[in-house]
Amino acid sequence: MSAVAARPTGFELQPRLQGRLVELRPLRAEDIDALYAVASDPLIWVQHPSPDRYKENIFREFFRDSLASGGALIALDCKDGRVIGSSRFHGYDECTSEVEIGWTFLARSHWGGVYNGEMKQLMLRHAFRFVKRVIFLVGPTNLRSQRAVEKIGAVCVGSRLDGQRRESLAYQITAATANDALALKSLSEP
Repeated sequence: MSAVAARPTGFELQPRLQGRLVELRPLRAEDIDALYAVASDPLIWVQHPSPDRYKENIFREFFRDSLASGGALIALDCKDGRVIGSSRFHGYDECTSEVEIGWTFLARSHWGGVYNGEMKQLMLRHAFRFVKRVIFLVGPTNLRSQRAVEKIGAVCVGSRLDGQRRESLAYQITAATANDALALKSLSEP
């Protein structure tokens, strides 16, 4: 009989996660103005299934949904504490041992992979304490997000309907493949 490492129960959907570049903490109601200052850039949403999310009334609805989800995190730049974006854990399923990471956006000043990469690493490390698989749902025309999840080792496994009943590409990363990808990444970092 082989020993199997027990996974902790009770997935914490809003942890505080600290990296070198990014700090993630639970989203709070008072974050709306700082987060909207980032989200108000229309170029962030060009390839997104909700391309009008830069409009204040649309963003406010998104923000309310984020707070209500119980899994939203705000991203802060560790250098100066500035709000640079957000992401979310969603749909934790203990039976299938999976959780979704999504609703991620970053200020364009922080595009290019390093910040998003660290944000996803922090979230994946946290998730894999509880689940064996993480899912990312990405709009079929959102090539930027498709490349970003592929960069961290996620593989397209088909399609699913998202929360608004839109067809999305389903990407998956497992604990085993993430550990390999994260180990290789850490070897290449200074």
